[in-house]
Amino acid sequence: MFSLSELEAALAIVRRAFPETLSAAWPLLAERTGAEVWVKHENHTPTGAFKVRGGLTFVERLKRERPNVRGIICATRGNHGWSLAYAARRAGLTVTIVVPHGNSVEKNAAMRANGARLIKHGVDFDESLAHARGLAEAEGLEFVPSFHDDLVVGVATWACELFRAAPKLDVLYVPVGLGSGICGAIHARDVLGLDTEIVGVQSTGAPAYALSFAAKEVVETPTVDTHADGVATRRPDPAALATILKGAARMITVDDAEVARAIRAYWADTHNLAEGAGAAPLAALLQEQDKVAGKRVGLVLSGGNIDLELFRRWVSA
Repeated sequence: MFSLSELEAALAIVRRAFPETLSAAWPLLAERTGAEVWVKHENHTPTGAFKVRGGLTFVERLKRERPNVRGIICATRGNHGWSLAYAARRAGLTVTIVVPHGNSVEKNAAMRANGARLIKHGVDFDESLAHARGLAEAEGLEFVPSFHDDLVVGVATWACELFRAAPKLDVLYVPVGLGSGICGAIHARDVLGLDTEIVGVQSTGAPAYALSFAAKEVVETPTVDTHADGVATRRPDPAALATILKGAARMITVDDAEVARAIRAYWADTHNLAEGAGAAPLAALLQEQDKVAGKRVGLVLSGGNIDLELFRRWVSA
């Protein structure tokens, strides 16, 4: 999907926008899990999530190759759209974002604050996606999918930073929404010549990739049922699935109660706020702690954008 030189070029694009995020080993997480735990703090980016890296690389190439592009449009549950709004504003582009009804109030506000035209449509991400594609054609806008080579090489920069900052990792847990984060991690590992085991994490209420991984073909689910909106997708991307099948060790699922426990653990042990998808890797580690006891484990805290009311409910559960 990309070479080491292309990964380095993406790092340079990202670095013009913000510095490297923290990679840290947390002693209290080690006590809790029985493993040496390194956390990549993508909750510390300008948008509070790793997706901004892909937004920057996608928009940079688009502006370079098509300087007269009218504007961009996407569907999102939040972080993908926020990343594009941030990148488009820096590049002087207009951006339209379609979200499902009932989407995070605070993520919606953040996207609007970054200059986005926000449209609410559908009951879930997939219905918003179909509407965004229709609007792109009707209004002559550049549609930005949630999985694309330019996005993957951009978000892969978080994994590159972690692999270079931490001692050699035995296992890396990565949440899976539409797949850019885990595919970026797999390719970064491979171009850096490492053999770290990469494990994908999904919600039991949105297990499309886990089911597809087991079946070795795309399996859709009719609905999703999880508060972890960053992994709430029901239709896998075939290209992403192919990369995951080739490069991931396994896929596991965690339920919302396990995610809530992980959110509380992050807050208690590191004083960092994690959204549902961001806490899912720690939830997976806690589920598998007997399997990885004594190993050096990487977690990506992929985002910290959780509505206050949801955070209150999960923390007090």
